[in-house]
Amino acid sequence: MLGGPLGALLGAALGRNFDRGIRVTDEHVAYGLGQQERVQAAFFTASFSIMGHIAKADGNVTRAEISSVEAIMARMQLDSRQRSAAIKLFNEGKKPDFPLHDVLLQFKRECHGRRNLVQMFIEIQIAVAMADGRLHTAERKIIFSIGRELGFDHASIEQLFSFTGSSEQPARRGHSLDAAYEILGVSKNATEAEIKKAYRRLMSQHHPDKLIAKGLPDEMVKLATEKTQKIKAAYEEISNSRK
Repeated sequence: MLGGPLGALLGAALGRNFDRGIRVTDEHVAYGLGQQERVQAAFFTASFSIMGHIAKADGNVTRAEISSVEAIMARMQLDSRQRSAAIKLFNEGKKPDFPLHDVLLQFKRECHGRRNLVQMFIEIQIAVAMADGRLHTAERKIIFSIGRELGFDHASIEQLFSFTGSSEQPARRGHSLDAAYEILGVSKNATEAEIKKAYRRLMSQHHPDKLIAKGLPDEMVKLATEKTQKIKAAYEEISNSRK
């Protein structure tokens, strides 16, 4: 059993199917099937419950935030049972007594120091928080608190805000090159070597195969794939502009 606050949350979301285990695509949901499945269950549970907690941070869950979560579920191609579990986890996270600290503590422990996996988790939370086009002070404060508890310093979290905001929002007309530099986290004055180094680092951090090996749920691989595509497009745009 997963146990702990994550197990309790998943149990509440799955109801009477809890004992069958999070791979809710079929009868075999993910308990006791090995370390990989355990990490996947923890990631799925923490992701959607904390999404709800952050969305509720400013006192009001907006239509844009709900649409963002629905879009993430659609991109993950969740089936009806997985979608139902994700919605229930989101609602659990909105409750005033949601044990954020305990959930983060267990999530960090289940991830066993896999920084790239934790980074992907934080990026997903930032994307939902910024879904309505602005970041409420309370949401920003919670995300920084989450990042610190998971081992990220202030500068690293700021960089994730910049990267996620640029990669999730469509580039405005005439500003695609600016967005490309923001996605790679480099200035326009960066050397070609610096740009290539940033590109390779980001591709390594978001490579789907590496994240799967670290425990990213199969349902979230599409999100990682989309990010690598945006990173590659940004690098190509910068390279072409310098030729």
